[in-house]
Amino acid sequence: QVQLVESGGGPAQAGGSLRLSCAPSGRTFGSYAMGWFRQAPGKEREFVAACNWSGGSTYYADFVKGRFTISRDNAKNTVYLQMNSLKPEDTAVYYCAARAISWSSREEDYASWGRGTQVTVSS
Repeated sequence: QVQLVESGGGPAQAGGSLRLSCAPSGRTFGSYAMGWFRQAPGKEREFVAACNWSGGSTYYADFVKGRFTISRDNAKNTVYLQMNSLKPEDTAVYYCAARAISWSSREEDYASWGRGTQVTVSS
């Protein structure tokens, strides 16, 4: 397992942008697929986006397509989630997760998780 640390959350206005970052603590994650999930108050955690180990292939939930972009810089050992055109319904705790090699949209497939970073979007 890999310890992950998210950063970059905070308040934002509707229509605004935030960039979340996720980095492993104490090791590299070059061979891991990375995913972003989120959990809004009173709701179950849901898949947001994922990329394969190289970042060459990316996958998105329908509700963020065209607004969010996942990317990674393996040289910096960091994965990002660029969030544009934010909506109040994007308010949630955002988690990054890692699994070996291939991506998945199922949270049960990820062995390593961060503690999350809060994103709050106001109208």
